[in-house]
Amino acid sequence: MKKSFRVLSLMLAILLIALVGVGCAGNDAGDSNDKEDATQTGEGSGEKIVWKLGHLGNEDHIWNKTALKFAELVDEKTDGQLEIKVYPNEQLGNEIDTINMVQAGTADMVISGESMQNWAPKTALMAVPYAFKSTEHMVKAIEGEVGEEISAEIEKKVGLIPLYYHARAPRNLTSNEPISKPEDLKGFKMRVPNVPLFLDAWKEAGANPQAMAFNEVFTAIQQAVIDGQENPVDLIHSAGFYEIQKYVNETEHVHGWVYVLVGKKQFEALSEELKAAVLEAAAEAQIFGDELFEEEITGYIEDLKAKGMTFHPVDKEAFRAAMEPAVMAKLTDDQKALLEKISELE
Repeated sequence: MKKSFRVLSLMLAILLIALVGVGCAGNDAGDSNDKEDATQTGEGSGEKIVWKLGHLGNEDHIWNKTALKFAELVDEKTDGQLEIKVYPNEQLGNEIDTINMVQAGTADMVISGESMQNWAPKTALMAVPYAFKSTEHMVKAIEGEVGEEISAEIEKKVGLIPLYYHARAPRNLTSNEPISKPEDLKGFKMRVPNVPLFLDAWKEAGANPQAMAFNEVFTAIQQAVIDGQENPVDLIHSAGFYEIQKYVNETEHVHGWVYVLVGKKQFEALSEELKAAVLEAAAEAQIFGDELFEEEITGYIEDLKAKGMTFHPVDKEAFRAAMEPAVMAKLTDDQKALLEKISELE
């Protein structure tokens, strides 16, 4: 499904391998007193380099399984010189915290998407409500000019380099009462990630949205601080929302993706041989993640139903129309131009 991204990574890996000889190694640039857990990058010493990768999924989530596979591939391709330690469940902090840590050098990798718009405005297009008609439409954008523009801005303005990406299942709204149309959102308190566009779009549609860290949502619903939240089925499943919510309202308001990113400084400090190994491992992890996505999303839906959740159809056109004024008011001219490119894709 994501051939061009994989091919590009493989070509870069082959090119880098061709440019260097055997024997390049890394050195110790860590700032921790615990050498094994320190972030270490560079060339010259031959000592092990350890990268920390933090994300919000749990141990069983697709992101985590793929990250562990990526770490295994990197270990193999670098003969153990580069180790990637994976920290799920926001163990290093929430998404924004982890990005800040990567920028500061106290972590090295993160899985992130539209939250990066606070630095790189074009990443907002990774989760604009109703920008994409389907997953297939979205993949064409990722692997074409739109994806190239977004990746370039991430590298320039966030200081992170995309290595591979995960397509996400569409975002749906969960609740304890069925929601069929925007009018049903009156008085509905809901969590959204810290993305201004999400806050504005759901407010325009009639809800009472509030930004909240993902790891606080379960308790907030339990305690009736909020009435629901919106996420793809994989995160609805991994967070156990089926224990406290009855409905998955099929708004499918966002078809989005996330990148698995490494700090630009950390990557550029590697020897050319290690860079090539990382890129090659990323291309193989992309294939692994794609296959896992295809296998598991259907399984998540069936399991959520088995655990008692009802998938409730909604008037998606009504939701799209309700959110459109807020979306267009929020987007800059550059973002609107990128949205236009997306709409022109077949």
